[in-house]
This record gives sequence, structure tokens and C-alpha cells, in this order.
Amino acid sequence: MTTTSTATNNNNNNRNKNNNTGRTETATLASGCFWCSEAVFARLAGVKSVLPGYSGGHVENPSYDDVCTGRTGHAEAAQIEFDPDIISYEKLLDVFWHTHDPTTLNRQGNDVGTQYRSAIFYHNERQKEIAERSKMELEKKGVYKDPIVTEIVPFKKFYVAEDYHKNYYEDHQNAPYCRFVIAPKIQKLVSKYRSDLKDS
Repeated sequence: MTTTSTATNNNNNNRNKNNNTGRTETATLASGCFWCSEAVFARLAGVKSVLPGYSGGHVENPSYDDVCTGRTGHAEAAQIEFDPDIISYEKLLDVFWHTHDPTTLNRQGNDVGTQYRSAIFYHNERQKEIAERSKMELEKKGVYKDPIVTEIVPFKKFYVAEDYHKNYYEDHQNAPYCRFVIAPKIQKLVSKYRSDLKDS
């Protein structure tokens, strides 16, 4: 009886993992270089699409060169379309917190500037509450020895990045940045979240 029940649950989990239900929600997260963010989130089951782009600034239709000056106010961000019946917003944030350093202000590794800041751009009050709660829980648990500096701010606009930024890791896996910066994040993702990944 137990064996049959477990097998049934596993089958249901696999079915849910591989089939979209048609529902879609949007998350917009900034965790440093958007090449990294796209590569990480695109691997999660239930994520329908990930677009690299720019959010949180005051300049309309910025270019990559504009954002790199640090004067547009924009952060490199990932706009994630996901099926909430397969992956929750809470799970996306859990992956977000654990695949970048939310304690370094305007910096991720050697990438320095306001465009590399850690930020959650919430789309509604529910996302805001979940984000604030998840941040508070991390701080209570002392997961990081330094204070979390991640912004939790309302979403306003998202500007999709130039085409050459899309699928960057998949198309340039042998490039030094991909091998030394992005690949370790993917390895961490696979190690910690194997059961949440899309079937290869």
C-alpha cells in the first residue's frame, strides 16, 4: 500500500514537473550579471522563460553600454515567467538567495557597480510580503555573517536586453567568464536543487 502510494505521488510529481498548466506569473530579480541569472533560473522546472534585461532605473530604453556606466539607475535583471502550479515564488526566491551573494553592496565578485546590485522587484503585495518574509527568515537563521543588502522595491518597467545577451551561457560555455563565474553557480544549483530542475 505504501509502495503504491509513493509511486503514485512520484508519477504525479513528474507529471506536474514536466507539464505546464497554462498559468503564468512573473518575477523580476537582480542578482548581479544577468548572464548568470538567466542560466540559473532557466534550468528550473516550471520556468517557462527567462529574459535578461534592465530594471529599476530612470532612463527609458537603455542600452547595455548605457547601463554599464552606472548612471541609468538600472540593475541587470532577469524577468522570469513561471508556472506557479509547478514552482512557487517562494522557491524562486530560495534559489535567488542561494546562488548569489546578497550581502555585497553593488557588487558580485569582480562585477562592481550599481548595475550589479541585488534586488527583488515585486509585482504585487503578495510578492512583497513573501520577499520581506524570506529575507527576514534568512537574517534570523544567520545564513550570512554579513547583513543582507538586497533591495525589495516595486516593479516599474523592464527593458529586454540586446539579443546577443540572450542564452549567453548556453552559446559561450567555453568563454572564460562562463567557465569561471557562471559554471560554478550552475554546479551549486545542481547540487542543492537537483529535484527542482527540468528533466534534461
